[in-house]
Amino acid sequence: MTLFQAIVLAVAGFAAGTVNAVAGGGTFITFAALVASGLPTLDANATSAVALTPSNLSSAVGYRAEIRAHFHEMIPFAIFALIGGGLGALLLIWLGDGGFRPLVPWLLLVATLMFAFSAQIRAFVAPWSQGEHGVAKLVAYVVMSVVSVYGGFFGAGVGIMMLAALAIVAGGDYHKANAIKLLMAFLIQIVSSALLIAGGLVHWPQALVTIAASALGGYYGVAIARRVPEKIIRAVVVAIGAALTVVFFVK
Repeated sequence: MTLFQAIVLAVAGFAAGTVNAVAGGGTFITFAALVASGLPTLDANATSAVALTPSNLSSAVGYRAEIRAHFHEMIPFAIFALIGGGLGALLLIWLGDGGFRPLVPWLLLVATLMFAFSAQIRAFVAPWSQGEHGVAKLVAYVVMSVVSVYGGFFGAGVGIMMLAALAIVAGGDYHKANAIKLLMAFLIQIVSSALLIAGGLVHWPQALVTIAASALGGYYGVAIARRVPEKIIRAVVVAIGAALTVVFFVK
C-alpha cells in the first residue's frame, strides 16, 4: 500500500463514517476506494465490512437506552442477525472472487435503487406501521431474515430495508426501529467479519487505515454532516452508487 493509497483510504473512511452516521451508504465509498487501491472485489468487500464494524458499534452504543428498554423484543432480531450474517459471509467465501465479481454491478444497482427510492419505500410501509397487521408483520420478519443474509454477504443499502420492515414491527416508533437496526447491523458485521477474517480475505493495512478514519468520521463528522440536509447527502450517495454501478457493468 502506497502513501497515496493510504491517504485515499483515510479520506474514504472518514467520509463513510460521516455518511453512515447520517444517512447510511458508507459501504459504497469504502468499497470503491479499496477496489481503486488494487484489491480484488471480494477482498475489498470483506475488508470494507471489517473496517466499518467499529463505527456501527459506536452508533449502537448511542442507542443503548432504547436497546435496554426493548431488549426482550430484540432477541429474535438478534438471532436473525447472528445466523444471517454468518450465512451471508459463508456464501461470500464459497463463491470466491470469480463468483462474486459478476454479482457486484447487480448488487450495486439494487442498493442504489433502494437509496434513491428510500422515501417511497418508507411511505409504502407507513399504512402498516399503525395497529395490528398479522400478515404484514410476518412478511416483515421474513424480510428481516433475508436482509440479515444480504448484510453478511454485501450490506450496502441494508439499513433501508431493515427500517422499512421494522417500521411495521415497531409500530411506527422510529427510535425503537433504529435501535434494532443498529444492533442487528453490528451483530451481522461481527459474525461476518469473524468468518471473513478466518477466511483470509481481509487486508489489514488497508483495513486499519479505514477503521481509524471511519471512527473519526463517525464521531467528528456528525457535526459537519448536520449542517448539510439529509436529502443532499442521500443524493451524493445515490450518485456514487450509480457511478459505481455503471463502472462495474462496463467492466
